[in-house]
Amino acid sequence: MIAFWTLTGLAAALAGLMVLTGARRGADASEPAAPTASAELDELDRLKARGLLDEEAWASARAEAGRRLLAQPAAPLPLMIGPRDRTIALGALVATAAAALGLYFFIGDPGLPDRPYERRIDEWAASAETLDAPRVAAVLSRAVRREPENLTALTMLGAARFEAGDPIGAATAFRRALTLQPNDATSWARLGESLVRAAEGEVQPDAEAAFARALELDPGQLGARFFLGDVALSRGEVDRARELWTPLIAVLDPADPRRADLVARLDAAA
Repeated sequence: MIAFWTLTGLAAALAGLMVLTGARRGADASEPAAPTASAELDELDRLKARGLLDEEAWASARAEAGRRLLAQPAAPLPLMIGPRDRTIALGALVATAAAALGLYFFIGDPGLPDRPYERRIDEWAASAETLDAPRVAAVLSRAVRREPENLTALTMLGAARFEAGDPIGAATAFRRALTLQPNDATSWARLGESLVRAAEGEVQPDAEAAFARALELDPGQLGARFFLGDVALSRGEVDRARELWTPLIAVLDPADPRRADLVARLDAAA
């Protein structure tokens, strides 16, 4: 808490310094006035009065200067900063900081003790059935740290990270699980799905290899069949895609729109 208040004070002081420095720069900024067309008109009148310009030359030059005067943009008003402006700016900063502090004491809880991350994980672990995917992943991550060779915890961690929108973390967990159980077809299939999501839907070679291994170990891995069939169809290998998708089509309900989509894609490619 001491660190929090120290940083808060430093931030307020830095903000005040920046405002006052900007005000000072504005007060010091000054540019020499550039000669204007109006000054040129006065000079032309003096030259004519001294006989250095005849009537025709004076009228022509004065008309040209007048055109420039009309085309000249209006000069900005000079920045004026009074002697009390810095005091007002500093007072406004102090008042803002005080108002923020008062609001914190009114709606916040200054006496609330710190809650270390591990303590929060303890609370989440006590009610795991009500947690969302990111918190489940946090609980399982700690379990895996404590038991690095717990295959069940690793596969559950991979699934939780996948649901939490962390496909790279999910792929890492499934790879670790496969070092413990290399012949787990489900982990190979989930690894492939994680890699596909990490690649924003593209089945890259590493994901294709994972699906192929899953199907080699268990021909009933329908997810692997779908992705491998999709790759085959994109390569123009219609017979291979049909071979991969036929078992998948067979288990889908006839009313399932996914079945109709697969059939339509195969028919369109034939």
